[in-house]
Amino acid sequence: MPTDLARAVETVIHRCLAVRPGEEVVVVGDASTADISAALRDEAERAGADATLTVATARTTDGQEPSKAVAAALAAADVFIAPTAWSISHTRARKAASDAGARGATMPHVTADMLARLMAADFDLMGERSNKVADLLTGASTARITCPRGTDLTLDLTGRDAIPDDGDLTAPGAFGNLPCGEGFISPIGGDGTLYASSLAAIGLADPPARLTLRDGRLATAEGPEGERLLERLTAAGDLGTNLAELGVGTNERAGLTGNILEDEKMLGTVHVAFGASAGIGGTVSVPVHLDVLVLDATLTLDGTTVLDAGRFAL
Repeated sequence: MPTDLARAVETVIHRCLAVRPGEEVVVVGDASTADISAALRDEAERAGADATLTVATARTTDGQEPSKAVAAALAAADVFIAPTAWSISHTRARKAASDAGARGATMPHVTADMLARLMAADFDLMGERSNKVADLLTGASTARITCPRGTDLTLDLTGRDAIPDDGDLTAPGAFGNLPCGEGFISPIGGDGTLYASSLAAIGLADPPARLTLRDGRLATAEGPEGERLLERLTAAGDLGTNLAELGVGTNERAGLTGNILEDEKMLGTVHVAFGASAGIGGTVSVPVHLDVLVLDATLTLDGTTVLDAGRFAL
């Protein structure tokens, strides 16, 4: 295994999840992540854990439930790690495991190169940024996002609590994405237009897709990538177009790749997601959750500037 990847795997097991001797660790992978999954399982075993690798059948859309057997494995674990080709972050199975006290990380669409690069970030500084963003999101009632391409979106955050995705998953029930680097919240609603340069499960859009939100739902989508996004969301039912998330990237090692797991972590960017929100403080449970990225964004929270034309301003 390349040295950088080995170092990243060690960071996941020891720093982020603090795996302890005797704990039961379940790694859920699939055919696309065999090498990463095996490396994580082996490192967990070296940490003294009783480590199990489960190879799942991949689903077609982020947010779809895993099999009952995988859900049972997650629920039985002290620690779970899910490097998979689709996201189980916003599934009932993942939330049930977290609610039962398991701490865990999902890694949807992860690659070895991505994991090695992004996990080499300055964790202390990234954590400081992520927590600053989360604190401001929690305290704010209104978020406004603009960008030079024409984004102008206003979101209602009243009464919702934000989550810092800072890589610290050591507390019972702690959950996050790895690679990490964002602060995020589930808005109550929102209206306006955004221009998305990267769309989950679809890739880069050039020119960016024009998405229009009305009353907390994705109402229209223009451009071929936007149309594909809307098709994927509506295929999950009426609630698939629900405005689920507002996030701010805080990882200085992330770049624009077309893989939303990395793109949404980019320092100085904003992402918005549609579909399931029940796992992050919202109320909607639906088998889809797809993020889209806004570049060169300006973000204000009750008048406080968080991003200024893509520059982290805190």
